[in-house]
Amino acid sequence: MEVFWTKGFKSTSFEDLTRTTRVKKQSLYCVFEDKRDLFLKALALYREQSISVLEELASREEVSPLKKLEAIRHAKLCQGNETIRRGCLIVNSALEFGTDDEEVTREIEMMFAQVEQILEKIIRSGQEQRLITTRHTSKELAAYLNNALLGAKIMERSGASRTQIDAVLRTSFAMLEP
Repeated sequence: MEVFWTKGFKSTSFEDLTRTTRVKKQSLYCVFEDKRDLFLKALALYREQSISVLEELASREEVSPLKKLEAIRHAKLCQGNETIRRGCLIVNSALEFGTDDEEVTREIEMMFAQVEQILEKIIRSGQEQRLITTRHTSKELAAYLNNALLGAKIMERSGASRTQIDAVLRTSFAMLEP
């Protein structure tokens, strides 16, 4: 997963994978049909891990919806190492593949849908508590915030500073205020 995340699917060679995993080429081929099969497993693992983190942040009962959203913003901003500008494996894959590969597209769509569902649930709760604007539906606001988070990952991958990315995210999240 780390190699694909750093280099992308097309730029990752089987030698990169064997060197990183310390598994011989033949052994990798015994477990995975080909590089694409391994990539799809890595993409699914990345999605599962990312969603797990968001679900954990969203499930904190003692925390207000605004604090949950703030924790998500902070987690997304601080996900990467300042010196390694990898962005998000899902976003990178969406940009690399477009809609050319059905299975990759399915993983990407699943990730986007799951993130929006988590955000929508938090936002709906905040709207019920009158902490978040009701000028837009919780579904619309969740789609908006998800787009802002995805854009932040593109900014990260293209070399924007943490300060620049944080300013965009702070502004986007401030749009939720009643």
